[in-house]
Amino acid sequence: MKTPFYKYQGTGNDFIIVDNRLQLIDKNNTKRIAEVCDRRFGIGADGFILLENDSNTDFKMVYYNADGNESSMCGNGGRCIVAFAKYLGIIVSEAVFVAVDGLHQAKIENNMVQLQMQEVSEIKSFKDHLFLDTGSPHHVELVTDLPNFDVKASGAKIRYGELYDNAGSNVNFVEQLADSSFAVRTYERGVEDETLSCGTGVTAVALAMHNSAKTAGEEIQLKTRGGILKVRFTRTDNAYKNIWLIGPAIQVFKGEIEW
Repeated sequence: MKTPFYKYQGTGNDFIIVDNRLQLIDKNNTKRIAEVCDRRFGIGADGFILLENDSNTDFKMVYYNADGNESSMCGNGGRCIVAFAKYLGIIVSEAVFVAVDGLHQAKIENNMVQLQMQEVSEIKSFKDHLFLDTGSPHHVELVTDLPNFDVKASGAKIRYGELYDNAGSNVNFVEQLADSSFAVRTYERGVEDETLSCGTGVTAVALAMHNSAKTAGEEIQLKTRGGILKVRFTRTDNAYKNIWLIGPAIQVFKGEIEW
């Protein structure tokens, strides 16, 4: 069966998105999902996303990593599915949708998609890194000379190392550029490589840098290899709230895949 698909990217983090409101996709066929995400033998993507009906919200987001396994929240994927929902006519400029980590609000202003992330109440600080969950688990570590840093080797070592259990963690390497500006490179689990951008990753970096007093700003600019993202938040006595991930989400092309 041929099924329409759409390719979106948010600061170089790319996704295959399918309108699955009619439940045409077999979600148990993880092998096929991995095949279409393969950059040599398939379409190529960092992740695979299904847009489905939800009785209480505008739509439901179902997200799979490039390895075919259903995964935790993807921030850039969330922004892309909001742009896709607008393309389909499901929403106009605002949305409420449900994902694996719960409800999300979103809005589109001046071609920028703003996605509200879940509140974060715990950030663990260690000697050489921080750890927090922004819908997905993230290790955050400051380094020097980030442009020449071996992200894949170092990220894989940490992701599979003794710090984390079998589930592993995404790994972010960070270099401060200015008071409220940071460069970020991310090794993503499930992709098992560096991606050009990671939405939950830059969110984690922004909160971690504020928490460790590297910045006092509550709107942080994050420079990824795929472009610029912003994270805006409010710090309260016991949590980070009103967290918004902001950036572009662009349809690259569309086509049909055999399923």
